[in-house]
Amino acid sequence: MSLRLFTYMKLSIVYYILAFGIIFTTGCKKRYSDDPRDLSMFERLAHERTDDDVMEDFIDSLLLRMTLTEKVGQMMQINESFFSVEEASMDATGTQSQSIDTAKLEEVIHTYQIGSILQGGTRTADEWVKISRLFQEINMKNSTNGIPVIFGIDHIHGANYLAEGTVFPHQLNIGATFNPAFAYEMGKYTALEAAPLGHHWNFAPVLGIATKKNWPRLYETFGEDTHLSTIMGVEYVTGLQETHIGDYKMAACAKHFIGYSIPNSGWDRTEADVNAQKLYEFLTPPFQASIKSGAMTVMANSGAINGIPVHSSFHYLTTVLRDELGFEGVLITDYQDVYKLNTLHFVTENEKESTYKAIMAGIDMVMAPWSLEFSDYLIALVKEDRIAEERIDLSVKRILRLKYKLGIFKNPYPSENYHETINTEEAQKAARDAAAESIVLMKNENRLLPLGKPNRITVIGTNADSKMGLCGGWTYSWQGDNESLYPDSMLTVYEALKSEFENTRVTLSDKAHLRYYAGISDAVIIVTGEKPYAEGLGNIDNMSLPSDEIALIETAIATKKPVILVLLEGRPRIIGDLFDRCHAVIFAGLPGIYGGEALAGILSGRINPSARMSITYPYQGGHMISYNHGKRVFIGLNAQNPELLKYTIGGFGSGVSYTQFEYSDLTLSDTVISENDQLELSVKVKNTGNREGKEAVLWYITDEVGTYSRPVKQLKHFEKQFLLPGEIKEYNFTIDPEIHLSYPDDQGRKMIEDGYFKIMVGSLESRIKLQSN
Repeated sequence: MSLRLFTYMKLSIVYYILAFGIIFTTGCKKRYSDDPRDLSMFERLAHERTDDDVMEDFIDSLLLRMTLTEKVGQMMQINESFFSVEEASMDATGTQSQSIDTAKLEEVIHTYQIGSILQGGTRTADEWVKISRLFQEINMKNSTNGIPVIFGIDHIHGANYLAEGTVFPHQLNIGATFNPAFAYEMGKYTALEAAPLGHHWNFAPVLGIATKKNWPRLYETFGEDTHLSTIMGVEYVTGLQETHIGDYKMAACAKHFIGYSIPNSGWDRTEADVNAQKLYEFLTPPFQASIKSGAMTVMANSGAINGIPVHSSFHYLTTVLRDELGFEGVLITDYQDVYKLNTLHFVTENEKESTYKAIMAGIDMVMAPWSLEFSDYLIALVKEDRIAEERIDLSVKRILRLKYKLGIFKNPYPSENYHETINTEEAQKAARDAAAESIVLMKNENRLLPLGKPNRITVIGTNADSKMGLCGGWTYSWQGDNESLYPDSMLTVYEALKSEFENTRVTLSDKAHLRYYAGISDAVIIVTGEKPYAEGLGNIDNMSLPSDEIALIETAIATKKPVILVLLEGRPRIIGDLFDRCHAVIFAGLPGIYGGEALAGILSGRINPSARMSITYPYQGGHMISYNHGKRVFIGLNAQNPELLKYTIGGFGSGVSYTQFEYSDLTLSDTVISENDQLELSVKVKNTGNREGKEAVLWYITDEVGTYSRPVKQLKHFEKQFLLPGEIKEYNFTIDPEIHLSYPDDQGRKMIEDGYFKIMVGSLESRIKLQSN
């Protein structure tokens, strides 16, 4: 008798004895008390069982029945397009075909028992439900033990692969709102719209820190600051995962662990050099906080750290992620990244050895979208005794646990009432409000803006009449570059300006007629930046704006008319002294489908801008250091050349409003504290302007001396409030030395060092001393 069969029989006998005991005692003994001490042994066992106990028993029982092939199959995620009819698998736009080779699908599921399907491309809700149901029905028919597949998808900024879905600003813009409610709402409405369609697993949020300004995925982050990314990441994960529509829910995926966002070259999926202290202080906190808040899955970094591909690193994927950060969920690879250990990183001789390295490093599920060979390799490695079956069981239990918690075993099929939660008025309002609060007015010379009621406006630039320029990659297709997929109701900047300025002549000009139209206009609005891109297709070797766009700006400036520069882009493109020569500059980033309306509202004055930069916008290509390190470096090295000190046109946290705010009465409960004390801070902010506005108050701390070189300043707390003209509000911040005055060493151990700390809020400063008891 095999050990597996013996264990299964023994467990079954225990269950029967337990069930008989419960039935007997509850049927023959009258209950007089709910006190557990008055219960029989069997009743106490039943009484004390939790939902987690039931789940674990279910998973253990299921695992005992599974063959090695079934277990390995659960660890595979295959791209839906793998099953498409060849001639109609995917058109040039990235729109997914409806033509599925059902015979192939049945054969693959029957043979390999695959556990997950990767979905993508744009469909209507009806089409998504149809395709999800088709896959799941075929799976349930062919899965030996009736294990549902889990569908994964990249709804990066709202339900961006749903034709009727609500598309929010990208994360970079959400960070610029300094309003965590928008991160929560983006997660919430993504789940409301996508979960009932059968989308179980969303590959968001991105928790990297955007310090490499040329990195093509910068717009997918919440910005360059660790604290900002931590707060926003937690809110997104909470909004997505706590939103249940009946039995339907979604799992978040914190990605890409770790160091993915800071490649040395700035190119996607390439190597980063990161010292251990920096990793623990700046890179791990957003992941740690999201894991603590319940993030169910994590995706690994496609690149390498200090020469070691993360997908093959036991240190990062097990020691740091699981042992130190406490992650217990499912760890998935990124696209083809096991295969790339051999073909890109060259750390293995073949894909079988790549499989060995990845599994032994700690990977649970492999995104092997176009190949089934992973199954053959892993089964062979187990049979060769190179990988223990217990190691496979560990990953399979995590995957089954994820499916159980999402309710997929209970109800594997999409909802019948999915239309009820799609593109509701509440979702539209949330996305509109997020867009309005995410656009940064960087410069407003002589209060040119708002424009009021001009007679004529000229609009020009690569993104002036572009829908996709407002949204960027991951919008209705992977690259986001097919204008025909965007909603008819969506307005470009030009269209929104015509709607906003009803009594103004708004002209869309081309280069040839720019001087003429500028000459008869009150202002020229140049809407430039970048065309959409995603991942490696966005790699660039020049940070400057394209030369033809620079020429447009120069021509407009030469007309001597007021020039308003609007930057629609996923990362900062260098404009140098053009910033100084334009009268107003707006960093719009990628504000989503309502971005055109928001920009028009800001230009007219209907919307008072309240966003702040979530990144440092460099002045020159060689000066691209984040806010908390840059000033010290440049002052220290270039004190004899003040011109070089101008390394930014928009520092982190900067932004202009149409009203004015005055900070006063910075109050501290004490100036000397110990590590066991708390320090209460408050500041008063008055709206001294003539219109209402929102002010985000950012609290910074500088550790003046440390064992490790300390940042110039670090954001430790932020809060945004609405103030009427003349209104005064108090903003508060409680300093806990364990949290706000400590930092990790190169082993991740917390250090709290005596000394002086500077507190900064607005233009106000104070100084405190931390000393041991």
